Amino acid sequence: MTSRTRTTGSAEVVSLTTDYGLADGFVAACHGVIARLAPTVRVIDVTHLVPPGDVRRGAAVLAQTVPHLPVGVHVAVVDPGVGTARRGIALATPEGLLVGPDNGLLLDAAAALGGVTGAVELTNPRWQADRVSATFHGRDVFAPVAARLAAGGALADAGRAVDPSTLIRLPDPVVEVLPDGFTAEVLTVDHFGNVQLAAAAELLLPLPDRIRIRRVGEESWERTAVHGRTFGDAPTGALVAHADSAGRVALSVNGGRAAELLAVTAGTLLRIDRLAGC
Repeated sequence: MTSRTRTTGSAEVVSLTTDYGLADGFVAACHGVIARLAPTVRVIDVTHLVPPGDVRRGAAVLAQTVPHLPVGVHVAVVDPGVGTARRGIALATPEGLLVGPDNGLLLDAAAALGGVTGAVELTNPRWQADRVSATFHGRDVFAPVAARLAAGGALADAGRAVDPSTLIRLPDPVVEVLPDGFTAEVLTVDHFGNVQLAAAAELLLPLPDRIRIRRVGEESWERTAVHGRTFGDAPTGALVAHADSAGRVALSVNGGRAAELLAVTAGTLLRIDRLAGC
């Protein structure tokens, strides 16, 4: 465990990432719990618009955001298994603490913060609400635990230690390198309709200025794209394949929505390769 590994709080920041939406009082309730227990802590709302129950989308947003936040306690709640036997957990990393359900949501973010150096199951009832709802662990379990960690509590006091190798992991997304390109799973689609693939941006480097995009299993369907650096490298309404801000391959439309043009969603497999003659 390095000297920078965080196993206690005294953090200035708690971040919140959820699928709660903004139409109800769920987010405010979590803010309120943190404010009551740790009134000097600043809360950063990453997003509360993760599609309901979309753990992979939540994991991607969290992992791509936490490296840019102050060292703190990061709470994430995309939790379709709330109230079941799934564990609530808190994780230590060299660059902060993570709190949420043990359903794969936290582990990519933990890797982005240097890797899991300690893990506990949230079994200490004194760190939770007096009455824990079966359907709102964000308010009754995760927010109070995060507040106590941010106020200086020790990770070990949140519950019993667990072996990090037992934590639930999301399946690895599909990425296959081919002689003339690659196949990759759509990892996520952002607010602008940009399509982020699981493939590292380096896989684009050997490809020419014009490339072909096909949906796996539908080889008669194809689109062409400019291999560029940014949206404006393609004509208005045209596709561009580029490295996004997270270092992954992305497909965008200059002035449009790539997800709609390509008719893809998270999990769709796309093959990116050379156009004939290129």
